[in-house]
Amino acid sequence: MTMKTYLMTAVFAAALSTIAPAEAAECGKVSIAEMKWASAGIAANFDRIILEKGYGCSVTIVDGDTLPTFASMNEKGTPDVASEYWINSVRALLDQAVNSGRLVQGAEILADGAVEGWWIPKFIADAHPDIRSVEDALKHPELFPAEDDASKGAVYNCPADWSCQISTTNLFKALAADKKDFELVETGSPEQLDASIARAFDNKVGWLGYYWAPTAVLGKYDMTRLSFGVGHDKSEWDRCTAVAGCNRPQLNSYPVSRAFTLMTRSFASRAGPVTTYLKTRKWDNGTINQVLAWQDENRESNEDAAIYFLRNYEGLWMKWVPVDVAEKVKASL
Repeated sequence: MTMKTYLMTAVFAAALSTIAPAEAAECGKVSIAEMKWASAGIAANFDRIILEKGYGCSVTIVDGDTLPTFASMNEKGTPDVASEYWINSVRALLDQAVNSGRLVQGAEILADGAVEGWWIPKFIADAHPDIRSVEDALKHPELFPAEDDASKGAVYNCPADWSCQISTTNLFKALAADKKDFELVETGSPEQLDASIARAFDNKVGWLGYYWAPTAVLGKYDMTRLSFGVGHDKSEWDRCTAVAGCNRPQLNSYPVSRAFTLMTRSFASRAGPVTTYLKTRKWDNGTINQVLAWQDENRESNEDAAIYFLRNYEGLWMKWVPVDVAEKVKASL
C-alpha cells in the first residue's frame, strides 16, 4: 500500500468513525426536569431512557416544579427539557417566550389534557344509561348513598386546602344538590378520598364526587366522568366558582389543563432528531393511568414505571422513534 493510499484509507476510516455517533454529538449533554407529580416523573425518566439508549445522549435528571422550572428555562436556558409541563398557569408568559425564540413547545404529552370533574363508577353508568350528566345523577340519591346516612346521596369533595375543594363546594351549591337529598362529604386527605372510591368498588355501590386524571386511581378503578351540561366559563370561574364563600355560584365546568413538553431554543436547535422525537411522543390518559396504577400497586419508582411502560407498550412508543433507535432501546432493557 502506498503512503498516499494509506493516508486516503485513514482519512476515510476517520470519516466513517464520525458518522455513527453524529446524533450523539448533536445531542450531547441534556438536563431534564423531573416534576414532583408522578405522571411527569415517569415522563422525565422515559425520555431519559430514550435519549440515552436510543440517541446516545448524556442525560441528567434535575428536580423541577412549575414556576421555578419555567423561570429558569426562560431566563437562564436551563434545564434543557421539561417533559410534562402544565402550561395553564404561565400561558401568556409561555407565548411570549416562544414568540421571542427563547423556548420551543414540543408535543402535548397529555393528549387528552389533564381533566377534572365529577365521576361515577362505570358499572353504575353502564347499568343506568340515563345518567350522563351531573344533574342526571342528582335525580338518583339512592344510587350514591352516603356512608353515614344511606337515606341521603353523597357527593365526595376534594381534600381540605386544595383549590378543588372550593370549586366543588360552589358547584354543589349552584346545583342546589342539598335540596335533592344529597350531602357534600368532606374528605380530610387524598388518602381518604381514594379510600371512599375503593370501598364503593369493593361493595359494588355507587359513588359520586370530584376526581382528576391522569391518576393511579383512575387506572385502577374504571370511572365515567359526567358532563355539567355547560362549557367552561373562565370569567365566571375566576369571579366565583374558584372563590371561597361566593354567594351565588353559577353552573360551570372545570377547565382542561394542558400539558406540553418544553425545550430551550439552544437545545432544540442543536438536538436534531431528538427535537423531532420530543415534538412527536404523547400518550392518552387511559394509558398513563394504567402505568400509574401499576406503579402505585407495586410501590415502584418513576424509573421503574418508565421501564414498565417500555416493556409493555411497544406498540405505542415504537411509533415515536425510528426503527434503529427503537431497537437500541429494546436491547437495553
